[in-house]
Amino acid sequence: MELKSLQDVAEAMVTPGRGILAADESTPTCAKRFESIGVESTEENRNAYRDMLLTAPGMEEYISGVIMFDETLRQSTLDGNVPFPEHLSSKGVVPGIKVDMGAKVLANSPDEKITDGLDGLRERLIEYYDMGARFAKWRAVITIGEHIPTHYCIATNAHALARYAALCQEQGIVPIVEPEILMDGTHTIEESYDLTIETLHTVFYELASQGVQLDGMVLKPNMVLSGYKCETQASVEQVASMTVDCFMNTVPAAVPGIAFLSGGQSDELATAHLNAMNQIDGKPWNLTFSYGRALQAPALSAWGGSVENVPVAQEAFMKRAKFNSLASKGEFSADME
Repeated sequence: MELKSLQDVAEAMVTPGRGILAADESTPTCAKRFESIGVESTEENRNAYRDMLLTAPGMEEYISGVIMFDETLRQSTLDGNVPFPEHLSSKGVVPGIKVDMGAKVLANSPDEKITDGLDGLRERLIEYYDMGARFAKWRAVITIGEHIPTHYCIATNAHALARYAALCQEQGIVPIVEPEILMDGTHTIEESYDLTIETLHTVFYELASQGVQLDGMVLKPNMVLSGYKCETQASVEQVASMTVDCFMNTVPAAVPGIAFLSGGQSDELATAHLNAMNQIDGKPWNLTFSYGRALQAPALSAWGGSVENVPVAQEAFMKRAKFNSLASKGEFSADME
């Protein structure tokens, strides 16, 4: 697969009917997932699990790109010992890499976070490009709570996202820009809408200030939802309407696509929300998915660490991938579940 420009890669990542698999869980996160199914989190087991997902027959029909963790980028298929980036590229799937170092406490605002990882990023990007990565991901975390988020938190995270994005493009790597407003809490969907608007305005101001090429990036944001502990939960239609309206008011048409994160939603709800958004006309960009747990959870349970379960686990993974593929075109129906 020869994709020459940043724009070529970005457009390939958000092709209608295909989405991005987030398989970039850190080693501690992977350990928690494995613990839930009674599997020890060894490098060998993590390799086997990633292999099960990335070699699922026909996965390239629904998956356009895969975000990997540093360890995974360096691993290979179990059958044939082909490096994962090479294996994915041969299927027309773009290999990607998570490059941030996680969210740490924000100085002078202990209830908020700032993402680490800018130090040495240029050198890491050069290495990752040589290993086959053609896009990267950086996640900023914004929390809604009493007196937060502050503009200080939003602004510092937006500035870091733009610095990361500029460094990526300098090295020929498409940046996934991920400002995530966490939906944990009691806030209403209206509060979620207002803060998503403010955050995206700030992010695109910083991207423009630092010369980031908008047609060579992909946005990975939260959907506009009610806080998970809010007494009144918005309907699927309201979530779709307010989310699309929010992005129509903030995201330039030059951005090729928006790949939503699932952010703790159930598998079914993440699919339903995406589908409803894609049934709204007049959007200048493709809306697709970049899901982790919402694509992997059924497969993880079915796998259970056993090689005998790989075919049925791959089937479970492909089922969710197909449903989200249909949702990215507005063609999913709940009775398919």
